[in-house]
This record gives sequence, structure tokens and C-alpha cells, in this order.
Amino acid sequence: MPASISRAIPKPTAAELNLLKVLWQHGPLNAKQVHEIALADKPDLNYATVLRQLQIMHGKGILTRDESQRSHVYAPAQEADSLQTNLLKDLIQKVFAGSGKALVLAALRGGHVSAQERAEIEKILKEEK
Repeated sequence: MPASISRAIPKPTAAELNLLKVLWQHGPLNAKQVHEIALADKPDLNYATVLRQLQIMHGKGILTRDESQRSHVYAPAQEADSLQTNLLKDLIQKVFAGSGKALVLAALRGGHVSAQERAEIEKILKEEK
């Protein structure tokens, strides 16, 4: 997060997260480019909706905007890892009574972890010892 931003960035909505994913994967883009990429997952998505959502996200501080070109270029104000960590902390507090263990056990028991992911987790846990 840029040092110039002193206030906390609000949590993005589900729709905002979808646009953030596009920007994290592809880098800074203008609204037309974001719309074209987002259409792959949501074919009924309207360009005007994407543009308005990007403008709102910029206003909230979720995105930065480069206005030096005719088409404004948008970029996330936070790296994906940073936002995910903040959202995860909030989820652990609200849903799992502050227990990271409860979150991990729920993910492992709920079938949300593939065999390959489980092997990666086991490797990380062994390295931590």
C-alpha cells in the first residue's frame, strides 16, 4: 500500500473483488480492458457498470487511477497478499472465534483442499519445525 494512504482501505464487495482479481492478474488496465477480460467470466457484464464500479473503487481508495492518459488506468491500491491477509484475519475473528486452527480444520474437513494442496501444506508444516 502506498505510504501516502493513511486511512484504512475498506473491504471490497464480491463484485469489487472480481475486478481486483482481473487487475492483480493483468496489471494496470483501463476500464475497456478490464471489461473485456471480465466478460470471460460474466458475459452479461455491461461496460458502463464496470466503469462505474472502477470509479467507486477509486473513490473508496481500493484502486489508484493514473489520469495522465486519455483513458484512465486503474491499479489495485493493495497487493493481493496484503488484502487476503486482512480479509482472512477478519474472517478468523468473526467466524472462527479468533482460531486459525479452526479455520484450517474446517478447510481440511470440508473438502476444500486438494491432495496436491494438502501435500504442499504438509511440506510447509514440516519445514516450520
